[in-house]
Amino acid sequence: MTLFAHSLPPNAGFLPTRASLMLDAVFLAMFLVVPILLWSIRLAKKGKYQLHKKVQILTAVVLLIAIIAFELDMQIFGWKQYLDPHRSFSTITTFLFLHLCFAIPTLLLWPTVIILGIKRFPNPPEPNAHSKLHKRLGWISALGMILTSITGWIFYYIAFVSVV
Repeated sequence: MTLFAHSLPPNAGFLPTRASLMLDAVFLAMFLVVPILLWSIRLAKKGKYQLHKKVQILTAVVLLIAIIAFELDMQIFGWKQYLDPHRSFSTITTFLFLHLCFAIPTLLLWPTVIILGIKRFPNPPEPNAHSKLHKRLGWISALGMILTSITGWIFYYIAFVSVV
């Protein structure tokens, strides 16, 4: 037996779970992203379109950086070594698949909504012919982000917190 046989993996997280640093960071970040997203929608409803635009773009840039860092971490360090060895891998992958069913479409839709908004709204933004589609796609992407977060939290719990 080696000296480090029972030590934590090299990039262990900061929460009291089995997850990596990036898994912990993304898990916690989504507790901020969802309320910020809903606040931003509320800004648009109140007619504060310029602030809504800035919040959406800033949130999207921050999330893009986080997603890139997260994916690099998953590719370099992986995630399976953090799992409870007693839990069924098929159970874990079922929850991961469910999470990805929301995460991937949302990852594609949300930037689309933002890019179309930038292209089709004047600067400063104000309601126009694109407003109806923007509102519909915005709500769909917000729902996607909420479901991505919820399924991500469930996956995180099943994979890295709970014990069988």
